[in-house]
Amino acid sequence: MAEYPLLKFCPQCGSELKDQQAYGRVRRYCLGCERVIFRDPKVAAAVLIVQDGRLLLVCRGANPGKGKWSMPAGFVDHDEEPAATAVRECWEETGLEVELTGIVDVIPGSGLQGEASFTIVYQGEVRGGQLAAGDDAQEVAFFSLDDLPPLAFDSTRQALKAWQDGQVP
Repeated sequence: MAEYPLLKFCPQCGSELKDQQAYGRVRRYCLGCERVIFRDPKVAAAVLIVQDGRLLLVCRGANPGKGKWSMPAGFVDHDEEPAATAVRECWEETGLEVELTGIVDVIPGSGLQGEASFTIVYQGEVRGGQLAAGDDAQEVAFFSLDDLPPLAFDSTRQALKAWQDGQVP
């Protein structure tokens, strides 16, 4: 798993943090408010859309991976279900309305430098909308496997492998 930067101060009260044994391992602990600090993973949700044998990809307009391509995806908000995130992100980045038809995979990531700790990849089908780059996408297009642009993330590569191996229709 990822090696996160060491937290020095409590996000709740601002007191200095110390290491202490808690819940089976050494964790950061606040002496001020007596709070154990848990470093929770950041989860992303993506949609793998294959239409007429071609894969939908977006060109990222921001780091990480600026200028490279990935599936429509984004971070799951604290009050949002991952499936809703996948649908929302696809709409925001591509202008397409999608219906999710299954889960392709749950892919671990580094969780560092703006990347997700886990990406839940859903399979989806286009149900409406107009293809147009939006939100943080510079471009959006469908690609065949033999003509892929530079890819931004391992999660996209792994989902593509699942498609190539016949795990995704």
